[in-house]
Amino acid sequence: MLLLTLSTFAATPVTSGKTNAQKIVEAIHNPKTDYVVVVSHRGDWRDYPENSIPAIESIIRMGVDVMELDLKLTADSVLVLCHDGTIDRTTTGKGRVSDVTYDYIKNCFLKTGHNCPTKYKMPTLKEALAVCKDRIVVNIDQGYQYYDLVMAITEELGVTEQILIKGKKPVDFVDAQAKKYKHAMMYMPIIDINKPSGQELFRQYMDKKIVPLAYEVCWQQETPEVRKCMKDILAQGSKIWVNTLWASLCGGEEAGIYDDYAFEHGAEVYQKVLDFGTSIIQTDRPELLISYLKKIGRHD
Repeated sequence: MLLLTLSTFAATPVTSGKTNAQKIVEAIHNPKTDYVVVVSHRGDWRDYPENSIPAIESIIRMGVDVMELDLKLTADSVLVLCHDGTIDRTTTGKGRVSDVTYDYIKNCFLKTGHNCPTKYKMPTLKEALAVCKDRIVVNIDQGYQYYDLVMAITEELGVTEQILIKGKKPVDFVDAQAKKYKHAMMYMPIIDINKPSGQELFRQYMDKKIVPLAYEVCWQQETPEVRKCMKDILAQGSKIWVNTLWASLCGGEEAGIYDDYAFEHGAEVYQKVLDFGTSIIQTDRPELLISYLKKIGRHD
């Protein structure tokens, strides 16, 4: 069942003899560990093209726990790693992903964030997962609509249980989707707690007494509802996932807990994020965050 209840997981240290991915999965399942899981947004896009194989390899070397990636489907039904609807910004090619074939994409080169062409090509999901297998957990961000196609690939590679997917679908829809398969990807609901739709989705989980592994909580400004949501999540035994990518995802400019603010004012800024009870952080500055977490003994 996709919506996992956490009470069965013991708060024991990770044992040896497991792959790195298995150790990370165990930490994600353990609501009592002090270990903070670090998620890298599109990989190491500062040094390599986003959503690329070298961007994945780089964050694995850094000690990142989760690679967040985005999926699009080509005209000939190949899942590739791409955030945008078109390949214009990220490659030397042009066109909507859904309108071009994978053979066309293979002849394009990925570009850096500064718009410079590189020698790297856009990977397929299968290629990326082969690199990640046993080494790092994978969070599929944009891609829930390809659930069945993703499952076919993850089952073929034997990596289904190291895949994490999130969404805003109703509880019953998510549960029914998961029950179709023998193995389950990890699932976490996304709760935009300042919005009525987010509040309603959170109520569904609470009313049904469903305890997901974690909630991804987004908020544009801190309100009493935000604090109550965080407390309720922890009380029921789930983890809190916070995105520090930019201000609008974690309290706005006034809160001052987003990545660039931490870069400019010091990594101690991340302590404010941890003070909410957060134990999963998605970041665009993984090196900075990991360095701080190691300093305080939360990423050993």
